[in-house]
Amino acid sequence: MNLTLESKPRVQPIDLLRGAVMIFMALDHCRDFFYAHSIAGNDALDFKTTNTFLFLTRWITHFCAPIFVFLAGTSIFFVKQRRTVKAVSWFLLTRGLWLILLEITLINWGWIGNLSYHFLGLFVIWALGFSMLFMALFIHLPKKILLILGILLVGAHNFLDSYNTPISNDLSGYIWSILHVPHFFPLDKTHALFVGYPLIPWVGLMILGYLLGQFYRSDFAPQKRQNFLKGTGIACILAFVVLRSGNFYGDYFHWETQQNFAFTVLSFINTTKYPPSLLYTLMTIGPGLIFLALAEKWKSKLLDTISIFGRVPFFYYIIHVYLIHAVALLLFFGSGYQWSDLDPEAVFAGFPKGFGVNLCMTYALWVVVVFIMYFPCRWYNRYKSTHKHWWLSYL
Repeated sequence: MNLTLESKPRVQPIDLLRGAVMIFMALDHCRDFFYAHSIAGNDALDFKTTNTFLFLTRWITHFCAPIFVFLAGTSIFFVKQRRTVKAVSWFLLTRGLWLILLEITLINWGWIGNLSYHFLGLFVIWALGFSMLFMALFIHLPKKILLILGILLVGAHNFLDSYNTPISNDLSGYIWSILHVPHFFPLDKTHALFVGYPLIPWVGLMILGYLLGQFYRSDFAPQKRQNFLKGTGIACILAFVVLRSGNFYGDYFHWETQQNFAFTVLSFINTTKYPPSLLYTLMTIGPGLIFLALAEKWKSKLLDTISIFGRVPFFYYIIHVYLIHAVALLLFFGSGYQWSDLDPEAVFAGFPKGFGVNLCMTYALWVVVVFIMYFPCRWYNRYKSTHKHWWLSYL
């Protein structure tokens, strides 16, 4: 995505894909804050408590994070076409550190709702920031080396699944979790750290997205690019089906026959996000590549509207977290609850079990949130296009 390493001129299909997955990202976060089933602690992917529509509501949002990180790499390639390698390295270093800082401050406060740091989560912005730190070094490497490295990080990290030993609460445990295994670390009686996005596959995804950028050079034939995107996307989907069909490789959790055909199909596509398994990546990036190929021929005002979200992704991300949190609080107090009913040590503002709305109303509130988000995003997109302040690259 870039969050936001901006390319000029804009590549409309990339903005459109990024904007579309950002809209779905808001659905996932509305589900976290509004939906009573989620607030009660139930997993939308748990076949004991879910249904097909709820499962798909969660599953469709799986496309967000990998496409974000993948397209962030593509945007880095665009920036490298306009600046020196040294300048891009410095930009990636400072921007990566900036994203990590915002993850543990402004973004964490937006999710949790207070400044106590009883819970600190390292999620997608952390992964983007750290991946950019690695890319500050990797952009100096030859493309062939990067291709091998990217494939290994994305495709081979599941071999590490066999080292499924308990994680200790010491330096080695922290390092192993940061690299490969999500883990909850109690820091003391009232504070905890959760590593939600281990880095290895995310760094690999950013590398592969960076390499995709070369197919968008001005001297590259559009039809040849579209054929490559379609062919690679189809190959990813076929590889997913083959590897998943026999549970051969690529995901620690195997699919199983369920109580009905629909749930069996859902089990087949229920791949691991934390960290993203090879099958999860193939399942999400493959359709994303096909989307990019087809979108080169799409034109409409609606698509232009969606693309605006994709042009200001980091701005969108920060604002939408606070907007959803604010709407949830209005709904909370409007339902008769008091401040004292909030748990200050819980995630997602500490809403108690029993609060929340049904899934239909969650969808309605999602539409409202996206509608409201359009106006500040449109304003900021216009501001960026008419101003050249250095700090715009960091927001």
